[in-house]
Amino acid sequence: MKLNERSLAFYATCDSPADNAGFLYKRGERHTAYHRRWFVLKGNMLFYFEERESREPVGVIVLEGCTVELCDSAEEFAFAIRFGGTKSRTYVLAAESQAAMESWVKSLSRASFDYMRLVVRELEKQLE
Repeated sequence: MKLNERSLAFYATCDSPADNAGFLYKRGERHTAYHRRWFVLKGNMLFYFEERESREPVGVIVLEGCTVELCDSAEEFAFAIRFGGTKSRTYVLAAESQAAMESWVKSLSRASFDYMRLVVRELEKQLE
């Protein structure tokens, strides 16, 4: 499948159900201030927007090969999305409550195809 900005923007905002959606605070990579963004998780793609009503995402994080873990931060309810490799980016996010943080960590941890593959293998073993 060929992806471009237009097809990603369409997928991010189309009527297909989201696996999770809500406001999170995202720490900038260069300027380490936190910015409130609207996040939408669809499959293994985490889109983020300036505002809830925005029609185009500011960015997208493909969640393959990542780990999601709680982290120490000045912001309360913070967690990180980490990718393997020395030059890989770590995304630091913070939720507005403990319940929201737990929901996001759970959703993001289950978003990759690797996780789905493990679930399918486990179900196949149970069927045998």
